[in-house]
Amino acid sequence: MSSLVQSVDWLAVAPPTIAAVVGLVVLVADLFLDARRKALLGWVSVAGLAVAALMLLPLLDGDRATFCLSGDPHLCSYTADRFTLVIQFLVLGGALLAALLSVTALEDAKRRIPEGEFWFLLLSSAAGAALLPASRDLATLVVALEVASLPAFALVGLRYGDKRSSEAALKFFLSSVTATAVSLMGISFVYASTGSLYLTQIADRIQHVDGQLHVLAQTGVVLTLVGFAFKTAAVPFHFWVPDTYVGAPLPVAAYLSVVGKAVGFSGLILVTVVALPSYSAVWGPALAALACLTMTVGNVGALRQQATRAYSAVRLLAWSSVGQAGYLLVPIAAAGYSKDAQKAIGSTVAYALMYAAVNLGAFAVAALVGRTRTLNRITDYRGLYASNPLAALFLAFFLLCLAGLPPGIIGLFAKVTVFSAAVDAGLGWLAVVMAVNVVIALFYYLQWTALLFRAPDGEPEKHRVPAPLTAAIALTAVLGVALSGAPQLVLRFSATGLF
Repeated sequence: MSSLVQSVDWLAVAPPTIAAVVGLVVLVADLFLDARRKALLGWVSVAGLAVAALMLLPLLDGDRATFCLSGDPHLCSYTADRFTLVIQFLVLGGALLAALLSVTALEDAKRRIPEGEFWFLLLSSAAGAALLPASRDLATLVVALEVASLPAFALVGLRYGDKRSSEAALKFFLSSVTATAVSLMGISFVYASTGSLYLTQIADRIQHVDGQLHVLAQTGVVLTLVGFAFKTAAVPFHFWVPDTYVGAPLPVAAYLSVVGKAVGFSGLILVTVVALPSYSAVWGPALAALACLTMTVGNVGALRQQATRAYSAVRLLAWSSVGQAGYLLVPIAAAGYSKDAQKAIGSTVAYALMYAAVNLGAFAVAALVGRTRTLNRITDYRGLYASNPLAALFLAFFLLCLAGLPPGIIGLFAKVTVFSAAVDAGLGWLAVVMAVNVVIALFYYLQWTALLFRAPDGEPEKHRVPAPLTAAIALTAVLGVALSGAPQLVLRFSATGLF
């Protein structure tokens, strides 16, 4: 008789575990620190996220798995393979940069945001986000998804006395709860059809479902996809994004734009490509249609932003993130048509890495400008080069990367990999739609970029850049420039190893 007592591979689970443990330490320490020393909590959180990210290095030597079904080492709930490590790097790196932005934001908030609770929620969400790509059964996947999501909408509404923040949190909460309910119903149908929660076992059993359960299985697949479409902010499930980004503290908006998307897309990849490859005829066309709608609505929404409107810079970044979600969906849809699904998924991961670095950089410069121009309008960036040349140059570089124009070679490279994934899968029409959307996006990205170098209205206003904000901008800029110099490294690094 096999033993029911399992040995846990603590090295494999170290990255999310460290983030969770540091979150608990920060929450308890907050009880004993006086107000003048609360800033220490931020630096402890930054250090904890850095250590969690560094713990990915010992895992590079080979795949690891733990929490396996007794008697069957191939059915495990947690797997640290190449795909897991790349997404965990993206998640923990994104959380680390968001934490650096938050250190300054909390100082500027003058105690309107409770620091202990903020850092606990951020670390808890990061722990859930790091757990999700390693999940290889539906129960762990849902738990990880909710651990990542629930603290996130609490972060959005954490600012005292801010009606806009409360409204944003409510919209985010309602969309999150709806997504969870739909996903759980879909997962329950899949479980009822197959009798298993393990992704690889579902992939085998769902091909031989009894005829009477065939409709139930198909309904479960569709509902599960709809639930994850909410999480990825795919159209028409994107309605919460602009108001949530505007109402949230800017570092939280930056966190949601990168880590939130990584959570949604990694979950979607695991459900479609790993658990339901035999249903590619269902999810392939559905994701292709979602990609088309999402990139079009997102870019048109960004194009319609009025430069003089309050928070128009943040709204533009929010709509831009919806458009970028459309590009990220293209290779996942292509995996449903392609014979080499791993290559297609690698394109999504490569694009996500590029997007994470440059989008966090753009939010970091927006946080800098927002310290003196609290309404954060696009017109507030006019003449930024005269007052802070480096910040202006970095923001221009980030925007050009998002647009896919030189010198942002990494952005161009990432878009080419997505194009090639669509063309290789025979989705030429989707590649054409993407090309049209890239042209639309060029207009608003270049318009904002040109504004940075125009003559300022009145005397240029100097921006004092605190050290944490400087570090965040510098890290994203160095990463973007380095990857633009050697873009092929991204594709090599993002080889998923899912199969």
